[in-house]
Amino acid sequence: MATKKITELNALSATPDSADILAIVDNPGGSAETKKITVSNLLGSLGDASTKTVGTGNNNVIAVGSGGGVDLGGNALSNFDASVNEQTGTSYTLQASDLGKIVKFTSGSAINVTLPTGLGLGFTCTIIQYGAGQITFLHPSSTLYNRQSHEKTAGQYAVVSLISCVADVFVLAGDTAS
Repeated sequence: MATKKITELNALSATPDSADILAIVDNPGGSAETKKITVSNLLGSLGDASTKTVGTGNNNVIAVGSGGGVDLGGNALSNFDASVNEQTGTSYTLQASDLGKIVKFTSGSAINVTLPTGLGLGFTCTIIQYGAGQITFLHPSSTLYNRQSHEKTAGQYAVVSLISCVADVFVLAGDTAS
């Protein structure tokens, strides 16, 4: 094969195979030497992806624990925006795709929101009654808890959270009414 610059090589059109060979530069700050490594060896050096820490000390630290929790090492999470799912109708059934979203209801008429089964443990979303229509939470096959036994929003601009700590069991918290 003729000598080519890396930028002149053809791009790989598929996912690399574990036996594919990559070129690396060993000791680039000293007497640099180009060596080869397989994709399998490179990925193997990363260890178990379920427990990873990126960064050192408190500089750019992101750690993923074995339970899936993420630790930012006390650093702020910046430039994060929640997605807004705007609903204009008078009935809506929460979807798995609403996980972590803000669901904004703008109707001037009463609204029924159904809490279905199957959204899963850890499902959470924020609900805003942006219009005049009061939201009633229906739960024909799931369970809804509220400290005051409320199942509705309190009025226009009310904000509530729905949290599932047990599959198909929701806690309604926030600006609620009976």
